[in-house]
Amino acid sequence: MKIGKKHALGENLLYLLVWTAIVLVPVLNSQMLSELHVNLEEAWIVWRQIIPYMVIFLIHNSLIAPRYLLTKRYAMYLLTNILFVTVVFAIIDFYQMNIGHVSLYGSFTNHEVYWNILFALFMNGTNGGIKLLYQSLIDEQQMLQLKEENLRAEMLSLKYQMNPHFFMNTLNNIHALIDIDSEAAKSAVIDLSKMMRYVLYDSERETISLAADLQFLKNYIELMRIRYTNDVEITIDYPHELPERIAIPPLLLIVFVENAFKHGVSNNHHSFIHISLFCDKQQLTAIISNSRLPQTASHHTGGIGLENVRKRLDLTYGREGYSLDIAEEESRYTVKLVIPTLHA
Repeated sequence: MKIGKKHALGENLLYLLVWTAIVLVPVLNSQMLSELHVNLEEAWIVWRQIIPYMVIFLIHNSLIAPRYLLTKRYAMYLLTNILFVTVVFAIIDFYQMNIGHVSLYGSFTNHEVYWNILFALFMNGTNGGIKLLYQSLIDEQQMLQLKEENLRAEMLSLKYQMNPHFFMNTLNNIHALIDIDSEAAKSAVIDLSKMMRYVLYDSERETISLAADLQFLKNYIELMRIRYTNDVEITIDYPHELPERIAIPPLLLIVFVENAFKHGVSNNHHSFIHISLFCDKQQLTAIISNSRLPQTASHHTGGIGLENVRKRLDLTYGREGYSLDIAEEESRYTVKLVIPTLHA
C-alpha cells in the first residue's frame, strides 16, 4: 500500500542520515582538531571498526527484525538476535587473537568482546524499537484508511439499496400519466432522470451540498405524490435561504424519507408525512414524522437501511458526534436527526 511505502521511505531515510553522520565522524573530528588535511589512514581505521556494526545492522534491519520481530515471534527474535551478534563478534575475536593483527573491534569501544556484543544488541534494540514505531504508524493509518473504505462501501451499498421497485412503479405511473397529463409526465421523467444522475454519480462524493441533497428529496417526494391520492398529506419545510457552502453526506436523509413512505402511507387510510429541516452553520436538524399504520408498525424500526445509516453516522461523526432519536407513538412515528454540518 502507498502508506507502507511512504513510511518505509521515511524509516530508511532516517537510517541513512544516522549512518552518514557516523561515517563522517572521523572527517569532522579532524576538522575540529584544526588539522589542515583529513587523515585518511586514521579515518580508515575508524571506518574499518564500524564495518561489523554496519553489517549487523543491515542483516538485523532487513532479515531478522522483519521475519521475527514484526511478526510478533518475540522469543525467536530474541534468541536469533543474541545468537547472531555473539557469533559475529566471536569470529572477529577469534580472528583478532589468532590470525590478524589489525583491530576489528567496534568503533566505540575497544573493551572485551562482551562489551561489543552488548553495544550491538543495544543498537539492534534501538533499530527494532524504531521499526515497531513505524509499523504502529502504518497500522494506525491503514485502519483509518480501512474505515474510510468501509464508509465508501456502505455509501455505495446504500446508494444501490434504494428500492428498485420505486423506479419501476414510477415509470408505470409516468406511463399512465402520458394519456392523462402529458406535461406532468414530461416533468416526472425529468425529475426521475435527475434523481438517477444523483444516485449514480453525485452520491459517490464524500459530501454533497445541502441544497443538492434537498433538491433530490424534493424530486423524490414529487414523484411519490403521483402514486397517492389527496388523502395522503405530504409536507416539507426548510429554510428558503440555506447557509452557503454547507454540506452533508449524500443519501443520508433519503433513508428516513423512503421508510416513511414505505411504512407510513396508505391509499386506504388517511396518512401523512411531515419533513422539517432546520439548519445553521454548526448543525442540521431533520425531523421526519409519518402516520403509524397498524399493519406496518411492527416492521418500521428495523431494516438494513437504518442499520447502515447508523454505521455511516458512526464512521462519519463518531458515536458521540451526532444525535439520532426515534419516537414511536400510537399513531405517529418520528425520527429526529441532528448532525454537524460540513463545508463543501
